[in-house]
Amino acid sequence: MIYDDDIIGIYARSFRDNWELPALSLYGAPEQTITYEQLSRRIARIHLLFKEVGIKPGDKVALTGKNTPTWITVFMATITYGATIVPILPEFNHNDMQHIINHSESEMLFIDETLWENLDVSEMPLIRVVISLNSRKVIHERDMNKTPVTKFVKSLTRRFNKVYPDGFKPENVDYRRQPGDAIAEINYTSGTTGFSKGVMIKFANIAGNVGYGIESKLHYRGSRCLAFLPLAHAYGCAFDLLTPLATGSHITVFGRVPTPRLLLDALDKVKPSLICCVPLILEKIYRKQIVPMITRRPIRWALAIPYLDSVIFSKIRNRLVDAFGGEFSQVIVGGAPINGEVEEFLYKIKFPFTVGYGMTECAPLISYTPQSEFIPTSCGHVLPNMEVRIDSADPVRIPGEICVRGQNVMAGYYKNKEATEAVFDSDGWLHTGDMGTLSADNTLFIKGRCKTMILSANGQNIYPEEIEAKLNNMPFVSESLVMQRGNGLVALVYPDYEQGDGEKMTAKDFERVMEINRQELNKIVAPYEQIQSIRLVPEEFEKTPKKSIKRYLYDV
Repeated sequence: MIYDDDIIGIYARSFRDNWELPALSLYGAPEQTITYEQLSRRIARIHLLFKEVGIKPGDKVALTGKNTPTWITVFMATITYGATIVPILPEFNHNDMQHIINHSESEMLFIDETLWENLDVSEMPLIRVVISLNSRKVIHERDMNKTPVTKFVKSLTRRFNKVYPDGFKPENVDYRRQPGDAIAEINYTSGTTGFSKGVMIKFANIAGNVGYGIESKLHYRGSRCLAFLPLAHAYGCAFDLLTPLATGSHITVFGRVPTPRLLLDALDKVKPSLICCVPLILEKIYRKQIVPMITRRPIRWALAIPYLDSVIFSKIRNRLVDAFGGEFSQVIVGGAPINGEVEEFLYKIKFPFTVGYGMTECAPLISYTPQSEFIPTSCGHVLPNMEVRIDSADPVRIPGEICVRGQNVMAGYYKNKEATEAVFDSDGWLHTGDMGTLSADNTLFIKGRCKTMILSANGQNIYPEEIEAKLNNMPFVSESLVMQRGNGLVALVYPDYEQGDGEKMTAKDFERVMEINRQELNKIVAPYEQIQSIRLVPEEFEKTPKKSIKRYLYDV
């Protein structure tokens, strides 16, 4: 099936139908909440600004800064105008930002002023106007032989009132339909290869994700959303921004670093109806709060007794549900593989969670199943508007590369024909680079990345992510990487130095514990997955903005 690709029409209807409802809030500043009416008005003002600057449908507008209601407003104003938004993760260094701005051929830039200080405007020759996300003022403009944009912005209210002399009303929200194959967004991701590519996301791709979100009632009129994932990333953008605004949901933007303590406080106050998160959040809560509780001797003893174990699990589940706000339908985990032990425990205590699978190139969703139908170790059913093929002689039992085709698949990489041809085959299948199997009922199971798969000396396929998941649950292990060295495997481990400091551990103590971990690990992995040694690293592994370890930096 194909979802209605008039995504712009969906937003126009949502804004009109939910005119009086709250649309956007900034966490910690509820008094600044704006309604769908106010959001629509601000979008209309930006449309007037685009027209004055000379931005046309299809022109590129770059956007970078932390998550804020203003960030969202600029994003929505750009796509409803028919221009192409280029969201840039604020974690990128200034050289990468300038490269993306230039490579995308952006003509206008909205930016957090703290980031602007590090950029060199002389190195961005196509940028005509720069607007501050903080003050909404013009912080740079080129001489375009027109009325200065600075002067236009100062008179914007007067000009707006002249365009809408009878006031801005719901019927004024009437956006021009955009072709489904037009480019709505160019999303640059560093990925794990060290090479940034601009993913061209079509309006039809957005429609496919949002249409499924509406159909599945992930968000609905009056529901509450806490947006703490990066909105410049495809996962957060689709389900913490685009789907909520299409349904009349109220988005509270969490514009801070989502540490477990701050995040749990926000969840308690906002009480979201749906929670989208990455595995790291659940894994940290599991290791820091749940493991110390269930490993205490009296609890371990009680968990071994039938019926009593279910009572304890029920109490842990209720405590965890309350910690997440207590009013959500489910937690959707995506963006990276979830640790197997954490997944098994959450499923055992009947915590309402599910796992989805996607990639930026699919804007992002490929598979998902509601938590009531979730099968452990899977990542859901293939979406009705998508097809999946496994490159394997036996796709049900033997892992092969996951290939996808359908409405959500990107147009290609911007100005990069070679990279585009490398991921698409002649039949239009996008090769994801992930390995997996597909059951008879179209349920997808991920095994690991093609590039990280290791072929053992005796011809066995080794998926290092599976070994790492086991190792990461062992004492004093914060994170790990399993690599091939010669004909064997070694594990690089960043220890939990904070916990070690609390127990006054020395370097020798860490080495002793890791050797015990290695021996215990080798008891629970296959013979061909045995780890020869564990080597400690002094700092956390360098990661991409979506928190995937940049493996290529350590595969030497």
